[in-house]
Order: sequence, then structure tokens, then C-alpha cells
Amino acid sequence: MVNSDERCLLGCGNIELFFFYHHPASLSKAMGLNHHVRGSQMSQSDSVDEDVQAFLPDQDQLHTYDDLTKVNPVTPTTVLKCLQARYRMKVFYTHAGCTLVALNPFQSIPDLYSLDVMKEYHCAPQPQEFKPHIFIVAEKAYRNVRSQLEPVDQSLVVSGESGAGKTWTSRCLMKYYATVAASSSVLKSQNTVKRIERRVLDSNSLMEPFGNACTLRNHNSSRFGKYIQLQLDRCQLLVGASVQTYLLEKTRVSCQPANERNFHIFYQVTHQASTCSNISYIFYCLTEDCFQDTVEAMDHLGINAEKQQQIFRILAGILHLGNLGFSSSVDESQPCNLDEKAKAAELLCVSAEDLQTCLRVQTLRAGKQNMLKPCSQAQCIVRRDCLAKLIYAQLFEWLVIFINKSICADKFSWCNFIGVLDVYGFECFHINNLEQLCINYANEKLQQHFVAHYLKAQQDYVSEGLEWSFIKYQDNQSCLDLIEGSPLSVFSLLNEESRLNRDSDARALKVRLEKELCGNANISWHKFSQVPHFTVAHYAGKVSYQLEGMVEKNKDPVPPELISLLQKSDNQLLQQMFSQHQTENSTKGLSKVTVVSKFKNSLESLMKILHATTPHYTRCIKPNPECKPLMFKKQEVVVQLEACGIVEAIHISAAGFPVRISFKSFVQCYGLITKYSKSGSVRVGKYSLLKRFTIISVVLQEHFSEPSTALVHCGNTKVFLTQILLESLESQRKRILSGCAFSIQCCWRRYQERRRRTRQQSASLIQAAVRSWLVRKKVQRWIRAARVIQSAWRRWQALLKSLADAELDDSMDLMEERVPALGSEIRERGSVQLSTIHEPVTVRAWPMGLALASAPRITVSLTSTGFQKMLSLLNCLNLISRKGEYKAETNQCTRELASIRAEPQVSKRHFKKNFNPYIFHT
Repeated sequence: MVNSDERCLLGCGNIELFFFYHHPASLSKAMGLNHHVRGSQMSQSDSVDEDVQAFLPDQDQLHTYDDLTKVNPVTPTTVLKCLQARYRMKVFYTHAGCTLVALNPFQSIPDLYSLDVMKEYHCAPQPQEFKPHIFIVAEKAYRNVRSQLEPVDQSLVVSGESGAGKTWTSRCLMKYYATVAASSSVLKSQNTVKRIERRVLDSNSLMEPFGNACTLRNHNSSRFGKYIQLQLDRCQLLVGASVQTYLLEKTRVSCQPANERNFHIFYQVTHQASTCSNISYIFYCLTEDCFQDTVEAMDHLGINAEKQQQIFRILAGILHLGNLGFSSSVDESQPCNLDEKAKAAELLCVSAEDLQTCLRVQTLRAGKQNMLKPCSQAQCIVRRDCLAKLIYAQLFEWLVIFINKSICADKFSWCNFIGVLDVYGFECFHINNLEQLCINYANEKLQQHFVAHYLKAQQDYVSEGLEWSFIKYQDNQSCLDLIEGSPLSVFSLLNEESRLNRDSDARALKVRLEKELCGNANISWHKFSQVPHFTVAHYAGKVSYQLEGMVEKNKDPVPPELISLLQKSDNQLLQQMFSQHQTENSTKGLSKVTVVSKFKNSLESLMKILHATTPHYTRCIKPNPECKPLMFKKQEVVVQLEACGIVEAIHISAAGFPVRISFKSFVQCYGLITKYSKSGSVRVGKYSLLKRFTIISVVLQEHFSEPSTALVHCGNTKVFLTQILLESLESQRKRILSGCAFSIQCCWRRYQERRRRTRQQSASLIQAAVRSWLVRKKVQRWIRAARVIQSAWRRWQALLKSLADAELDDSMDLMEERVPALGSEIRERGSVQLSTIHEPVTVRAWPMGLALASAPRITVSLTSTGFQKMLSLLNCLNLISRKGEYKAETNQCTRELASIRAEPQVSKRHFKKNFNPYIFHT
């Protein structure tokens, strides 16, 4: 199912171009043979043309013209010479009035798309003053969103032939917006911003392997169209994205033109499988080293390992479907013989018997009954290819839906968007069929939009009251009427033939086309050709389309038994993809909605979006068909310039006013210039003519020494400006807004400072009041505590005093009693060791106010005044004493209470007279 031609694809990092240093000889030969016939041929010589000599005698300065509107005279020859000189000096971007011309270098250009270059263009006050670059277009669209000038939403349309560099240009635009529009100063949102940026970029990295393939004219050709909306919030920060796809070329899965290849993902899978196991049964295993990048993109987008394995099993199952071979049976009533079925059924997780039945037997409905009919060998091959295309198309659609769920922001979180359109380029091969017709039809629609927006609308000066010499341009409306017109056109006749319940006949269709469309000059037929065909004169040249098989491709029939088979698969992803497919077929029918009808409707919705936004066109030019670096073929380039209308666009941009703004938008956007001008404000009507002239006159006086009316014109409903005057208006507006912002910042800072000081003073007063209140509360507590202590102390003093008086009375009675005489030993020594006394000694003493710690042995020195107190203390504390050594008794009558600190109310002199000091060891 895949060709085995060798292909060399070299990638140079995240922000480097894809360059192709090697091209197979077979491809080069085929490209040389199949190069399509151009509409207007022009012979170019290596010598300098007379117009060029009159324009600029010194050819060494041709590369300095960064804007082709400066070329005089503007002819295809002068424009071609300037582009060639710039291409030779490795300058690949050139302004062409309102568009940007990009020449594909086919080689690595160091630091041309680095992050520093992005920041340089993004931070520049006037990016137009820098060298032409794709980042200028991106920044202009981004600043239009920030200025909120209607229409706010922007669209970047990248057009050109296949191989001109559209895919890479779109990738650069997405990288630019993901870098400059995803910056945030909020620390907590950095992870979210990086996640959004990575997923937006990975969405493109994932769709390319599944939707791009190698063709005769391009090694990385997009086989589907996509419109990516980068969603911005109110602060113009990137918060999400969404992807819309158009017409995947699914026929490439089962059949590729000569010397072309299948989608990249198949080669990545087979290469990865070849490094892990022996897959000699797959005959087309080629070298592909981008598989890990695809897996990383899946991981970042949230496709887990289980889903990835299911995807790879489905892809392997599609590959093995291509290896199924059929041979006719001897008995025509029996189905064809199937060579191999087990491996494909195993990978798709379906029953081998059911797969065999679905591929070899068709179900016919007769009334309410179903009849089984064996298929011929050709029908079996068609059903096999139909199954492969159906599975791959549904897988691609599932990927797009999953990507949108992963990167799309909530509808309330974004308000504007910048769209990037990347569609297939104009194609013309040796054999062209329905796919090329739809692709070229899409390019015709985009060219018609360019014509209507730039060439036709830019010359709408007569209705605005301007004198204008109309510049002729090539209008492709007649070609569009031929393809999509009503009631009769190629599409309408093709759909009518497809809805008939009969086998298609290419010759009968050719006869009908000749009969119904012979009046249109854009269609023709080769009378002596044996192959049924028709030729359409497109804006980029004539293309011949073969009618054989076109009706069947337009029908795109899907047998219902194939859908039922896939719904019974044990692969959960296959079940999910085909869960609602049967309901859709039952409501609409299999043959009611054709491929052309669906593509036309989707393209019309795209054109509505483009008409509702501000478009920015980038024309990609392919310098040579061999994709060789720094090779500039004049004939190849000049035909592309004439076909896409670059020369006419330069004429109109140089002679006219490329910028036009409605009165209301102009006054709303630039009305503040008169208010803050040096001449003072002028009180005029809100949107009056005087107001507009006042704004313009202020800008002309301040920025131009010699004001000229050639820079501006006020029409009946719009203001027409040149790009120079628009830049001056933007500069003046930005200066005024910066001054106003500075004044607002000063007022805000002054207000904040005053507010801070007021708060500081208020806080000081509150703190002082709180501190004084706390001190008062603390002092009050102290006073209450002191009073309680004093009251308790007085009560205690009174109690002690009463006890002391009672003790004094007892002591007086004790003094009157007879005191026993001291022993001879005590009288001799003056002190005695109590342990030496064998009999207990009764001691009566006064209470004492000093508490002593108990110890097994204490030496107490007593005087006559303290002897009784110590013994009273010992008795009160119940100190452990040696049994039988001494006995301490109180002198209270009750013998239950010993007072502390109560001194006897007798003089010390009395005790000194009657008692001597003793030392007791206890």
C-alpha cells in the first residue's frame, strides 16, 4: 500500500526549516515530465532587460529594495530581478505592498527564526522599519488585536504552490504567537502558560505525520487543509486554540500516484517496528527517525500509553490489510479465495471469519429482506481499500477531536482569535482526479478572496469620490462559476451523476459536460484523447482531470457490514470511533452527501470566517521544482508571480491607499490626537468631517515638513491612508497613550502614597489607643490583685497575732512552774550530745518562724530565745528522730498547733537570764 521509493528528509530542530539535500532521480525525472503547463509564458534571458537598466543601472543595489512598491516601473521583469538579487544575497522575504513574498531557500538559515529574533520584532516600536520577515506580518496582526480596531479578529493566509514552504511558514507563525502571546508575569500561571504553548505546538507536530506525505512537488506536502484559531483573552494572552480540517486525501492510504509515498506515520511505525523485531513480511520498511517526536507530542497532548498502543495497532492493521490478496474462485457462486486474514484481524481485534465474510460477500437489500452475494475479485479489492480508508479517516478525525479537547479554551475565557490557514497548494500531476480538483478549487477560492479583498476592493475609489485610473487584474470568478456555479457546473453535474443508482460511465459523463458547459471559456477538451477528461484553465495554469473513477470517489460508498464489523472490535478506540457512524448513515443515507458537497460546505464556512476577519496574505514562491538550495529559475518564479497577482497588487499598493478605515473607527481610534495636540483641542461634532480633517492636519504638521494630500483622502464613508501616514498616526497615538498612562501612573502612585500615609497614621493612633487600653487593664488587674493580697495578708497577720497572744499567755504560765535543774554533765560541758543521753528528754520551746529542711542528722544552734522555737518547729514538721533519744513537745495547751513567726511577748533579757545556749545534734 506504500511505494518503496527512497526519500530523504532532514529536520533541523524546532525552529529550523525542513531542507532536502537529496532528491531521488526518479522524482526529478517525473517532476520534469509532469510539470504542468502554465497559462502565460514569458521568455527570460540572463542579460539585464532594458526596463531594468532604465530603472537601476547598478545591479549591485537591487537587493536593497525591501519593498517592491519602490520599483519603478513595476513590471514582471523588474520585480523578478529584484527577487533574484535578494535571493542570491540570501534575503528571502520581500514586501510587495499589502502582501509578503517568501522565497523557499531549501537550506538551513542559522538564527533566522530564533527566540531573540522573535523578541526583537515583538519589542520594536515600528517593526516595519526592520528587514522584511514573516514575524512582521505576525506582529502586525497581533497589534491589530491589541488596538481593537474593527474587525478585531485576524486571519493569516499562507498561499502558494506545493513545495513553496507554506507548512513551515505556518509553523513559524504558531511558534511566534506561542512565544510572544503566552508570556505572563503571574508566577502561579507559568505552568499553565507553558502547558498551553507546548500543546498548541505539539498539535501541529502530531497532525503532520498523520496528514502529510511526499509528493512529486514536495517532500512534506500537506494532504489536508487546516485552519488553526489561536484564542486570546482580554489581555491578548494565548489561552487555547482550535483546529478545523478540510478534505483529508484518504485515497493515498490505499493507492499513491507513481513515485509518491503514503502518509509519514506509516513509515515511522514500520521503522520503529524494524528496530524492535523482525518485520520482513512488510515490504516497504524505510528509514524514518521522527517516531519519538510523534510519541512525545502524544504524551504532551494527553494521549496515554494505552491509547497510543491502540493507535499503533490500528495503523499496523491498516498496513496488513494492504497485504490481503484475493484470487478468483473456480465456482462463480462461491466467494473469492483470501490469501491471508489472520494478522490483520488480530491487529484490528475483530473476528477473522467476520472479516473474511465482509470483504468477500456483499449484502443486498430487497425490500425487507437481505440477500448475500459473493463479490468479484475487483469488488473485494475495492471493499478492502474502502475498509482501510474508512479506518484511517476516522482515526484522523478522532485525533483532531482529541486535540481540540486538549488545547481548546472555555468559550468564556477568550474573546478574540488569530487564525492561521495552511492548505494544500495548487497541484498539477500527470494524472489528476477528484482530489486535485478539490485542492485546486480551494486555491481558486483563496485567490478569489485575495482578488476581492486586495485588487477589487482596494480600487473602490469612485464610489468614495476619488479620481482613480482603474488597474486591470486577472479575475478568476468565471473559473469558480464553472466549478461551483448554479444551476450547472462541474460539481452539480458530478453530484447528480453520483446520486443515480447505477454504475458510472466516464464517457457518458464527458458527453454531458461538453453539452452543458461548452459555453464557458475556462473548460476545454482534447478531441483526439482516448481517455475521458476535461481541462480547466485555473488562475495558475491549465489542469487536465481524468473522469475515470471520479464519480465513485465522489460517492465514497461505505458498506454497512464493514461498519458493523468495526463496531464489534475488541479495540476500545475502534468502538469509540464508529459508535455513532451507523446512526449517521441511517439518517442521511450512504449516497446523499457526496465528497464534493461536504468539501464545498466546509470551504464556504471557512470563507465566511475569512471575510469576517482582517486578512494578512503571505505568498510563498518556489524558486525551482527540484527543491535545490539557492537555485533560482526565472521561468518558474515569474509564472507564479503572474498567477497569484503579485504584480497587480504592487501596482495598486504603490498608486493607491492600501489602508482604509471607516469614519467611526477612525475618530474613535485617533480622536485623542486633537485633544492632546500642541495646538489645543477643537470642539467639533463627534464624527464630523472637521474632526477628521483636524486629526489628519495635526499629524501632517507634526511629522511631515511638507504635508501632501497624496498621503490621505477622506471619502464619503471611509478615510484612505497610505502606510506611511498610518504609521505616523500610530506613533502619535502611542505617544499620547504613553503620556496618559504615565499621568495615570503618577496619579495612582500619589493616591497610593497618600492612602499609605493615612493608613499609617490611622494605624499609629489605633496602636496607641490599644496600648493605653491594655496598660489600663493591666494596672487595674494589678490593683485588684494587690488589694486581694493585702486583704489576705491582713487577715493572716490578725490570725498570727491572736495565736501569738495565746502562746504568750501559756509561756507566762510555764515560767511560773519549776524548772528542773540541769545535770552535772550539761553544767560542765555547756553542750551535750543528745545521743549520749539514755533517757528521753522533754523539751518545751517557743514556736519559730523559720522552716528548716528535714535531714537524718541536723546540727541546730539554739539560744535562749530560739530553743523553744526550734523544738516547736521540729514537732510541727514531724521530723524523724531517733527513738528514745529526745522528745519534743509544744507548750500550747491543746498540743495541736505550733505557730510560725510568732515571737513570745517577753523580752530577750528574761530568756537570757534563765536559759543558756545549747548545741543539739539530732
